[in-house]
Amino acid sequence: MSSRLKYIVVSTSTCLTLLLLIGSVLGQGAPQDDTYKHIGVFTDVVSRIKSEYVEEPDMKSVTLGALNGMLEAIDPFASYLNADQYKDYQKNKDAKRGDVGLILSKKFGYVGVVGVIPGSPAAKAGFSTGDMIESIKDVGTRDMPLAYADLLLKGDPGSTIDLSVVRVQRPEPQAVKLTRATVALPPVEDQALASGQVGYLKPGSLTAAKVKETAAEIEKLQKQGAQKLIVDLRNTAVGEPEDGIAFANLFLNKGRITYLQGQRVTRQNFEADASKAITNLPLVVLTNRGTADAAEIAASALNDNKRAELVGERTYGDASLRKAITMEDGSAIILSVAKYYSADGKAIQDNGVTPKNQVLQTEAQPEVDDNGEPLPETQKDQTPQQQKKLEEDPMVKKALELLGVKA
Repeated sequence: MSSRLKYIVVSTSTCLTLLLLIGSVLGQGAPQDDTYKHIGVFTDVVSRIKSEYVEEPDMKSVTLGALNGMLEAIDPFASYLNADQYKDYQKNKDAKRGDVGLILSKKFGYVGVVGVIPGSPAAKAGFSTGDMIESIKDVGTRDMPLAYADLLLKGDPGSTIDLSVVRVQRPEPQAVKLTRATVALPPVEDQALASGQVGYLKPGSLTAAKVKETAAEIEKLQKQGAQKLIVDLRNTAVGEPEDGIAFANLFLNKGRITYLQGQRVTRQNFEADASKAITNLPLVVLTNRGTADAAEIAASALNDNKRAELVGERTYGDASLRKAITMEDGSAIILSVAKYYSADGKAIQDNGVTPKNQVLQTEAQPEVDDNGEPLPETQKDQTPQQQKKLEEDPMVKKALELLGVKA
């Protein structure tokens, strides 16, 4: 497709999105026909493209571009899958396969990185939140369904996959070959800071198993004499909403953790259960742009209930209930049908969670080889002299300050 036609596709999809959004807002409480009459404008535009464009357009591509543009505009985690793609999705979505360790969303039309699982092939290759994947297996991701992109990254352990990546640190695309592996979530990190006064915890992920592991580490730190806690949720993007709720409940003996609500999903409130709280120690939570989903639910709950001080950066913005909705032709859309809201009523997916104490993430420049490529973790200098002390981390320093202790 020519660049001009691509521009028309994007413009058309944007127009359709605006028409649908305007129609849905203005049409609330109005007859359905009044809401959907706005689509007539889109139909007219498509007709004009077909009859008057300088060359015969690929209408399948035009339609696909419009569908993906519309979905991305309202939900960066939504996908449209054609019938064959949806069959593959259903067959493989729950299969235990090799992976590269990336959590994805759509960003500026392309597949973007929300988070990277520590120790995964992607982590070893230097991927980070904000990187954009331009192509997978030489197929551009501009109109690639998000769910299908995720599917392509999975495969047999030991098999390889080629990506073209635009990294945060380097604007030009880079060719990267990843070897799929069985990705295991790292254990919860814990450390005593400030001469043992402060217990530091980094779950890394918020699965049900990690919530239990974190609870055990908290109890261990308390027995060792910790009087205050720092919980590091930076770059924590793995976990289901229910696990974020359970994690928050470890620190809350009362109050609303979150609520779930959608156009056709009746509001469901999630309240703290006092019997599940295990500590009342003063608490600071660290967040950054790689904090997503379950971790955002936990951070917002602890913040809104004034149980913890938040330090760091605004979180990513991803907390919803998604559902696959099938079409008559066997295709499907995967769409957020309800959103999780903070206790004070803000949709987490739309707003993220913004700490009162904002501190920018300072990341050391990645170590690179002679060609400027990030070094694998096994080749990096791991000597203590080269590793930054945790207590010198700007966010940790701010947390210690808020807790009233010196490093």
